[in-house]
Amino acid sequence: MSTETPVLEGRDLTRYFWVKQGRGPLARSVPVHAVDRVSVRLDAGKVTALVGESGAGKTTVARLLAKIIKPDEGQVLLNGRPAPRGRPRSYSSQVQMVFQDPFASLNPVHRIRHHLVRPLEIHHMAGGNVDAAVAELLRRVALNPPENFTGKFPHELSGGQRQRVAIARALAVRPRVLIADEPVSMLDVSIRLGVLNLLAELRDEERLAILYVTHDIASARYLADTIVVMYAGQLVESAPSATLTDSPAHPYTQLLLSAAPDPDRVTPPHLEGRGAPPSLSAPPSGCRFHPRCPFVMDICKREVPPSIAVSPGHVAACWLHVDPAERGGGENGVLATPSASMENEIKR
Repeated sequence: MSTETPVLEGRDLTRYFWVKQGRGPLARSVPVHAVDRVSVRLDAGKVTALVGESGAGKTTVARLLAKIIKPDEGQVLLNGRPAPRGRPRSYSSQVQMVFQDPFASLNPVHRIRHHLVRPLEIHHMAGGNVDAAVAELLRRVALNPPENFTGKFPHELSGGQRQRVAIARALAVRPRVLIADEPVSMLDVSIRLGVLNLLAELRDEERLAILYVTHDIASARYLADTIVVMYAGQLVESAPSATLTDSPAHPYTQLLLSAAPDPDRVTPPHLEGRGAPPSLSAPPSGCRFHPRCPFVMDICKREVPPSIAVSPGHVAACWLHVDPAERGGGENGVLATPSASMENEIKR
């Protein structure tokens, strides 16, 4: 892990959403444990991928880091210092977000030029020549020639072109951090790679710190330097991308990888075959993954597992990696190398 101060960091972020259950006088509000003590760091010139199933809490973490919503506990640090309250212009000029839906993120009544001019003017970034600044933004996201796009409305562009405009709008204020929430999930497969390559270029050429939120662990390996895996509002594993995908340490990560498309696998196993994610209004005790885990032990049901360093830079929150003497010993289901037999277990 880098010893430099991260550009953006979330420490022990916790967020509950309150929902009503029941009707009439019996109705009551219960908390949904959307994010529970999640810590993540973003470094300059690096892409960190946040991976997990739908409902894992990935987007909530992204919005907490962007300060679109407030944490109930924990803090956000920018350049090593506590971030200011609210979302002042001084913060939004450094931390920008690209949303999942390129169709909804651009106001359909305005032309592309308007979408790019507005942040330039609000943050005083045009430098006296607005049209030249707009043209440069479009070139940076490979929309050439720029004059072919400035006068168009969003509906006249393809999904990939719209997402590039959204990225250009985020770049207009020259941020240090780009938070991309599922930026390619609504795009055709044929154009996803182009947007991922664009993000990689921005990382390399402008040393942006990028958070890439995705449910696709294959694209995370392609783009990210580090992968962080979330399950049911908690972090379960973190490692350099190649390490995590080649040697996953947490059973949930192993199941995610086993369920990924593989042309050599005749009958791919599916994570859904082991049940659904738990309700976050009443999460299970102990490890939240234990109802679906092939290697569940009694202690998994009782106690939250600690985060264990299984190798340099590779951390997993799983009782399998805790010394048997420290967890009481004698637990059924202990495997020295859980990844070796994972596929046989999940096919049962």
